[in-house]
Amino acid sequence: MYGGDEVSAIVVDLGFHTCKAGYAGEDAPKAVFPSDVGSIDLMEVDDIDNSDKNSGSALDSKSKGKRKLYVGSQDMGFRRDHMEVLSPIKDGIVVDWDMVENIWDHALRKCLLIDPKEHPMLLAEPCFNTQLQREKSAEIMFEKYQVPALFLAKNAVLTSFASGRATSLVVDSGGGSTTVAPVHDGYVLQKAVATSPVGGEFLTDCLLKSLEHKGLPIKPRYAFKRKEIRPGEFQITDLDFPNTTESYKLYSQRVIVGDIKECVCRVPDTPYDETSYSNIPMTPYELPDGQTIEIGADRFKVPDVLFNPSLVQTIPGMENSLEIASSVRGLPQMVIESINKCDVDIRRELFSSILLAGGTASMQQLKERLEKDLLEESPQAARVKVLASGNATERRFSVWIGGSILASLGSFQQMWFSKSEYEEHGASYVQRKCP
Repeated sequence: MYGGDEVSAIVVDLGFHTCKAGYAGEDAPKAVFPSDVGSIDLMEVDDIDNSDKNSGSALDSKSKGKRKLYVGSQDMGFRRDHMEVLSPIKDGIVVDWDMVENIWDHALRKCLLIDPKEHPMLLAEPCFNTQLQREKSAEIMFEKYQVPALFLAKNAVLTSFASGRATSLVVDSGGGSTTVAPVHDGYVLQKAVATSPVGGEFLTDCLLKSLEHKGLPIKPRYAFKRKEIRPGEFQITDLDFPNTTESYKLYSQRVIVGDIKECVCRVPDTPYDETSYSNIPMTPYELPDGQTIEIGADRFKVPDVLFNPSLVQTIPGMENSLEIASSVRGLPQMVIESINKCDVDIRRELFSSILLAGGTASMQQLKERLEKDLLEESPQAARVKVLASGNATERRFSVWIGGSILASLGSFQQMWFSKSEYEEHGASYVQRKCP
């Protein structure tokens, strides 16, 4: 039996954009770093390095098929030749467990400096996680990390707990996707979960393409050197690294454009249209290389893609995403569809407790616009109330905070999936212990 009073549990939330980890009972995660991983294929590098030599030595053959992985803000911020940037998660599901293990290693051993054998572990997971994925998580935690106990909790349930509610409709807009999930008495109603691939990274890509089309290229931090020649006056020298991969260049650009999006973008009060916003005042933003760019209608147009995905068709360079534009519903439609798939008895309660969570949900005016659109489209009898914490940190880390609250409760002791149960029943028992 493991309770918060006896042993401090560790809460880990591995999202598409960032990984959050820390101690249960605390207000915010201790470690927050990118979920993307840098990977150098040692076999490829060997082939390049030895192209003019005889590469048949035993040493070379040992490194064939191997790769070196780099995890964490510091490692990812440092440019390396031939380093590809990869994500272990695709469509919310883990596709590379080797990378996930490296991320967990970094979080537990390098950031929190703990021995996993001494701490129960609570892992946050997406609502649509498969049984196979859950079993694999349990297997790694018990076999590799030897944790004494484990619990897997759904993101939406944790967000609901973070706001002190057992029943709510959670709108979680993160880096990789937007998920609408109804939670009733602490359980996700799976049949009514709605997802959309339009998340923070997608909006960042829209803004990047739009700026490039307007002749405002984003220069990555590694591509120049900035030197102060007089107080307040800088000299910029361009640097050339021909062995930098396209994926690392894009990753570095996304970091900058992501900051532009957070600083200047806001959701428009009414649906975006070109004529109304064509003469909007420009907002300046200073890039890392000292260049100041002016951003106009894009700061309203890009966020409105959440409400009207067909806007993607008007953004040059986003041609690959035309399928998304035609098949994805806007946020208000997803909310109403999700509620309509629930039992009639709880619909009124869900309409009055719509919770916003995730990094993208912190965007200015999102709460007000969603509430306004829902009031127009929902049944007249419904009392629509969209709730969002005034604190951007709480909104961004709501899943982790919910896990922190849950894992620190004394009444949660009997819920853990213990190591002895794992040894007796195997990984499939996780489905019974963590519904």
